Amino acid sequence: MTNRTRIKVCGLTQLDQALYCAELGADSIGLVFHPPSSRLIEIDAAINIRRALPPFVTVTALFLDEQQDWMERVVNAVRPDCLQFHGNETVEVCEQFELPYIKSIPMASVADAQIYANSFAGAQGFLMDSNMAGRMGGSGDTFDWSRIPASFGSPIILAGGLNSGNVAEAIALVKPWGVDVSSGVEAAKGIKDRVLLKRFFTEVQRCDART
Repeated sequence: MTNRTRIKVCGLTQLDQALYCAELGADSIGLVFHPPSSRLIEIDAAINIRRALPPFVTVTALFLDEQQDWMERVVNAVRPDCLQFHGNETVEVCEQFELPYIKSIPMASVADAQIYANSFAGAQGFLMDSNMAGRMGGSGDTFDWSRIPASFGSPIILAGGLNSGNVAEAIALVKPWGVDVSSGVEAAKGIKDRVLLKRFFTEVQRCDART
């Protein structure tokens, strides 16, 4: 049986690009709701994407230490399938909406990923990124993948500088549940490149076919 690596494309801002990702086989579309981010999506645009996506393609809403009223507004209007927290949010903040959530682990700041993850036992999975604590990903930087514990006890979503040139190596080493790509498939921040997207999906699928 072939193992399949799930793919989330993050930082989308345009409907046509979200639909193209779905056509390629994306499992989730990541929408950034952190106002300082250059990949911030307006709520109305996010609603349009949410309504247009085909079945079984989920919407993940990304937050980073946001104000309570902003998070409530996004969740109530967009109705995301999953939440992703990138900041110093407490367990109570992550769980308050009673939606599945992913907690980002900032590998540039965290010494032991498993100890960090143990504090968020209710998380559906953990996104391991190259960012420093309190910063959004999408920098294009990688980190030392060998730092991920081999016995990590939860689904891993690998992020941080992934692109078509390194994703196969990353999957072979880490064997993550999924991969998360943003800057590695962009023509500009928030604007995805169809050629780069296609190459990325092709590489992931090729890698999966060999396992």
